[in-house]
Amino acid sequence: MAYDLVLRDACVVDGTGASPVVADVAIRGDRVAALGRVTGPATIEIDARGMIAAPGFIDVHTHDDRLVLLDPAVGPKVSQGVTTVVTGNCGISLAPMTRAGEPVPPLTLLGGRRDLFQASFAAYAAAVRGAPPAVNVVPFVGHSALRACAVADLGRAATGAEIEAMGRLLDEAMAAGAFGMSTGLYYPPAQAASPAEVEALLARVATAGGLQTTHLRDEGDGLIEALDEAIGSARRGGLPLVVSHVKCAAPRMWGRAAEVLARIDAAAAHQEIAFDVYPYEASSTMLRPDRLRGARRVVVSWSDTHPELAGQDLDAIAGCWCCSPEEAAHRLSPGGAIYYKMQERDVRRILAHPGAMIGSDGLPHDQHPHPRLWGTFPRVLGHYVRELKLMGLPEAVRRMTALPAAVFGLADRGVLAEGMLADVTLFDADLVLDEATYDAPTRPARGIRLVLVNGEPVWEDGAATGRRPGRLLRREPALTRSGRRPAHPAPAA
Repeated sequence: MAYDLVLRDACVVDGTGASPVVADVAIRGDRVAALGRVTGPATIEIDARGMIAAPGFIDVHTHDDRLVLLDPAVGPKVSQGVTTVVTGNCGISLAPMTRAGEPVPPLTLLGGRRDLFQASFAAYAAAVRGAPPAVNVVPFVGHSALRACAVADLGRAATGAEIEAMGRLLDEAMAAGAFGMSTGLYYPPAQAASPAEVEALLARVATAGGLQTTHLRDEGDGLIEALDEAIGSARRGGLPLVVSHVKCAAPRMWGRAAEVLARIDAAAAHQEIAFDVYPYEASSTMLRPDRLRGARRVVVSWSDTHPELAGQDLDAIAGCWCCSPEEAAHRLSPGGAIYYKMQERDVRRILAHPGAMIGSDGLPHDQHPHPRLWGTFPRVLGHYVRELKLMGLPEAVRRMTALPAAVFGLADRGVLAEGMLADVTLFDADLVLDEATYDAPTRPARGIRLVLVNGEPVWEDGAATGRRPGRLLRREPALTRSGRRPAHPAPAA
């Protein structure tokens, strides 16, 4: 039978952690039809000698909720080899939105204006399907979004009636396709949430077979206590937990990554827990005067009041204005910032853990975004794998593919094998590297030759193809409710 596309003589790194093998990869429709020595005609044949063929990368932590609608080519992600994005993280989602007026921070990280925010999660799901984007979308509903809809005073804990109102919205979101609920107790709309409020909502997610992702309440001095809080809430809620962008973001925590990882490993012996990390020493979020302490450097990523200052150092701005950095941050708000708050040794230790998934955490609507938006996955493959040899290539690909597919319950994705859906990334292992820098953060990576989503090319030879075959994916409850899964699939022997 004829094939639509065949990659000839590719070096296949299949996502399981197994050693590479040279093989042809044949695509028919949206599936991998054959893998090995393939004979028979093909509409398109690509000489892939010397190239790595891997499953499409899964970006487990994004804020692409709005990007997949406004710019459905999703260039920042397909240029990296990413074929699936997990949205709605950190308690922030584009739906539901029923509160009058403009969205409250940090929902503004999704682009600020109210247009494109959706009253219901079902409406958002329909908008994604109608776009459709070039990548697959795994949507979560944000706890802060639920609070903004149902809690009259975001500075206090929710009442019983407000928790029930949030619960109804959450049930509707789960029924409309949400994979679970994300929490962001770090952010003002959720800082006052009580454990009882969070756990009542998590119990409803568990009943629906979903997961929780969490931006911890504190990633600095109170990191250990915040991690224990999240682990305990997920355990009592009875659902799997994904700890977002694990980091040691305060001088008192520098050098303690091993302690943090040991705590996660200990919890994983009793409950389902996973985590992700991005390969940079700087974070990026809202610009807040109270978050400057401990940062070696702060760069403004956007400002509503002074948009011309995006990309400038906060200290330099404060010097020009003859004021403190805190006062400058106040005058620049609402805005966003890049905070240099971590150490490379901690980043490397977290990346080296066999359970570490890769997530970009990029903010696509910043005027001067963090380079992780465009560079995360090639940075791991080029800098940390090829140059530093922090891990082997098959292991790195496993963390970007099979591991997140197992954690999030993505059937037929994450492994390059016959019968699987044809999300495929073809790249040059000797060349792949991030080109995005803090000074020039939107440069596409090098070395990504071809990206297929559901069998269709979305990135080829350095450019988007314009095709948009992505899908809004559905969770597979059987994968999360049929008994305890391991926190991560074991590497191949």
